[in-house]
Order: sequence, then C-alpha cells, then structure tokens
Amino acid sequence: MNSEAKYPFLSEQWIEEAKKIRAEYESRTPQNSQPIKMNHVIVDVPFGEGTVKTHLDTSSGYLDIDLGHVDSPDLTVTMDYETARTILVDGNPQAGIQAFMAGKIKVEGDITKLMMLQNTSVPTNPVLSEVAARIQAITE
Repeated sequence: MNSEAKYPFLSEQWIEEAKKIRAEYESRTPQNSQPIKMNHVIVDVPFGEGTVKTHLDTSSGYLDIDLGHVDSPDLTVTMDYETARTILVDGNPQAGIQAFMAGKIKVEGDITKLMMLQNTSVPTNPVLSEVAARIQAITE
C-alpha cells in the first residue's frame, strides 16, 4: 500500500495532490465523451470559511477538477461536505441519489447533464479504478 500523506478532502493540498495523481494517469485515461461544466458549492466544510467552491470540467475531453468556478456552467450543484466526500471520494453514486431525494443536494441548471455524468463516471476500467484508489488513499 502507498504511504502517501493524507489531506482533508477539498483542502488546497488535497486538490493539488489529486491533480498530480490525475496528471500521472492522463495519457492512460480514456477521454470523457460527455462534455460537462459543473460548479460545486460545498457547505459545512470543517475548515476555512466553511464553504468551498470547486468545478468539474470535461469539455477538453479530460476530467478537470479544481478550486473556483468556471464561467457559463451547465449546472451548479450545492451540497454539504460529507455528501460531497461520499460521492466524489468514496465513489458512491447511490448516496448521491439518496441525498438528492432527501433534499440535501440542490441543482441549478441542466440536471440531465448530471445524470449523463453519473452514468459515465463509474470507474469501470482498471486505470480509473487505480486513480480513484490513489485519491482515496490521500484523503483524510
């Protein structure tokens, strides 16, 4: 097992390490065929100001996740920190559906893009599974 350092989910250090991991695998990662620009507003964050704004952008064909928002997003998703961690780090889409049904996730914009992303983001190939495992390994 890798003895990588661990960082709080969505901290600046976590984002930087996650970007490095994704960059290591970029040439072996399949391009995303469902372009989407999605902003996230993560609330109840246990550090900083309590809210973190991030984005997910696949318009280049590759997954780009970073701090800050993109211009002209297809949708903006607001959720609490624990829900975001369960969906994005643990890779539990069922938790996302349950949280949405319980009103814990607010979506503004084209929800069909979110549904398409969910169908294509499940790590079914070994490279994507390895990336997900490495990101889980660096997350506190």
